Amino acid sequence: MQALEEIRKTIAELVAELGEKALEINAMPGSGSSRRYFRIKTDHRYLIGAYNLNIEENEAFFSFSKHFRECGLPVPEIFAISPSKEIYIQTDLGDVSMFNHVENCLKNGKYDDETIALYKKSLDKLIDFQIIGHQDLDYSKAFPTAAFDAMSIMDDLNYFKYCFLREHEEISCNETRLDSDFQRITQYILETPSDFFMYRDFQSRNIMIVNNEPYFIDYQGGRKGPLQYDVVSLLYQVKARMPQKLRDDLVDYYKHRLAKVCSENNFNRATTESFDKYFPAFVLLRLLQVLGAYGFRGLIQKKLHFLQSIPYAIRELILINEKWTLPFELPELQTVIRQFSILLPKYEIIEPERLTVTVNSFSYKIGGIPFDKSGNGGGFVFDCRALPNPGRYSEFKQKTGEDPEVQEFMNDKPDTHFFLQNVQLLVFQSIDNYLERGFKNLQINFGCTGGQHRSVFFAQKIGEMIHANYPMVNVEINHLTQHTSHAYEAR
Repeated sequence: MQALEEIRKTIAELVAELGEKALEINAMPGSGSSRRYFRIKTDHRYLIGAYNLNIEENEAFFSFSKHFRECGLPVPEIFAISPSKEIYIQTDLGDVSMFNHVENCLKNGKYDDETIALYKKSLDKLIDFQIIGHQDLDYSKAFPTAAFDAMSIMDDLNYFKYCFLREHEEISCNETRLDSDFQRITQYILETPSDFFMYRDFQSRNIMIVNNEPYFIDYQGGRKGPLQYDVVSLLYQVKARMPQKLRDDLVDYYKHRLAKVCSENNFNRATTESFDKYFPAFVLLRLLQVLGAYGFRGLIQKKLHFLQSIPYAIRELILINEKWTLPFELPELQTVIRQFSILLPKYEIIEPERLTVTVNSFSYKIGGIPFDKSGNGGGFVFDCRALPNPGRYSEFKQKTGEDPEVQEFMNDKPDTHFFLQNVQLLVFQSIDNYLERGFKNLQINFGCTGGQHRSVFFAQKIGEMIHANYPMVNVEINHLTQHTSHAYEAR
């Protein structure tokens, strides 16, 4: 694994090959994958740098991206790739995903027309991926497999068994009989027409909204497969809590558009007619796979966000079990799901209070390191005294780190950016961890000699970066020697 500075150096070199200069390279908050992303500010635009040690996965992404763009599909453009193929530069599609729109709908108590329209646009594009994007796509580049075959289906089902079911001793299960049910599901799903592109993780967090239009990311796990899986992934995303009536309406919309596109592209209409027959099996499969993912990320890796998602998936499975629509029984699996109600009290916890990050600037000579009023014993203390000091220049004597002239002075110094990048990496790592563990407070302190220039500059800068990258966090910035404060409420 490359060191952070080596990654940044390679990113800067790739940007230079594009004829641009990287002014800032900032690590972005982590996600569920092992990939690391960096937002790059150049002298012309913003870009995204990605670092991933899995070369086969990267090659799938490169190949699919090139093909999809040639098909006119809205995906990132790959601008540069390092010789090792571990680092690449792509389009910056911003920070607003479809899920941000969904969260606003949930907060307001209903799905609004704008969000429903975005879902329809996304389903339109999904069909283009499945039909047009499928044509002449090089599936030999697919990772980890070229097709959604029996092994892929069993992998999803076993993910549920090993990462969720086995983590709950209170659920009784005969694994031999459960495996027989899994075989029955697998054989049934394998009957589904599967000569299409299957995106694999087509859900609202992977749909970015740019100028009210959807763009698509994270399709590197795609393969040849059936239509239903991706429709279910989008409309049955459990945290989206979509009303069943809206789901049904959007499925009808999808099928109508699918028939039209199939006709225009000489695909067999019988494909659309078989859609309903197998659809319930894909709902069951996807929800079991999702619970496996939540078990792995939440129960095994101890990530709070995924633990909080478990009740939503459990309720969906209980509802499916009560209104069984498959043409055959799965006795052991149905028995297992009937027991899930005893798990709900375990996971139906009150959403934690917002994490509050307090960022202070202080003077080592006047007051010293601030006291942590939260009772947690303090947090980070960063000493800025080794950095260039604006206070030594007469024109800055009466100014502070909040003034544009001082900020320009600091931004012109390479040491400033090196220091800031290292601080950001440490701070963001802690915020990610604190959010996962449900902690309520984190204190970050920047000190310099007088508490006027350097410490104020860095406290303000880090506070604004936290607010931009973690909108769910409250940020308080206190310039203690200057007696000024700023607050950013979570949104």
